[in-house]
Amino acid sequence: MIETFAVVVGIALVAAGAVVVRHRLWPLGPDEEPREDVAEYISMMVGVLYALVLGLAMVSVWENRSGVEGHVQAEASAAHQIRLLSAGLPAAAADRTRSAVDAYVHHVVSTEWPGMREGEPPGREGWDLLDTLRAAGRIPAAATPTEQATLQETLAQLSTLDEARRGRETDLGNTLSPVLWFGLIVGGVLTVAFMFMFGVKRSLTHVVMVMGLTALITFTVLLVYQLNQPFNGMFAVNSAPFTRYFPHA
Repeated sequence: MIETFAVVVGIALVAAGAVVVRHRLWPLGPDEEPREDVAEYISMMVGVLYALVLGLAMVSVWENRSGVEGHVQAEASAAHQIRLLSAGLPAAAADRTRSAVDAYVHHVVSTEWPGMREGEPPGREGWDLLDTLRAAGRIPAAATPTEQATLQETLAQLSTLDEARRGRETDLGNTLSPVLWFGLIVGGVLTVAFMFMFGVKRSLTHVVMVMGLTALITFTVLLVYQLNQPFNGMFAVNSAPFTRYFPHA
């Protein structure tokens, strides 16, 4: 948070210095027409278009982060349900299932999550552990109807876990388009640059206006950047859903 604040203030101060230099070196002459009507129209259009790009980027990264949270919660919940359902399986199958689900969750929390923070996709080992979990719940054909029903529910939860894991892997590479990043950066620069088109004779007023606009744009772009990293940064989705159900993972 301190680093973000420092970046916002620093860029705003640079913009303020540029305004001061402009007023010192190129002041408006007494007979010079500021052409406020043209500057206002162009600045308004640039501002409106930039607001659309900014809104699109914000909605995109927010929806992506919400999807990440949903996938992680669904995966952790399915693993928890499988462990609970193991109590209704035969003793041997129940022990295998509990051991397999504990091993899978431990791998996700201790191995996959640190790698995802660095942008590395989960490896094949997680899928191998999931296959082991799928095989662990097999019960003999002579199982009771209750055990058969429990197995069917366990298989349904395994399907949910599999789907959620695939979604989590996809989320890692589902980041903001470079085109939108280009629009955010260039649009922000243009929006601030057109503030220099106004012939504001009171330099202090001009400084405050440019500082405020620059700080707000910089903060919003940094917010998009943080939200664009679903497993790292200030707003990262962590492994809390897993550790909540599996405290010793």
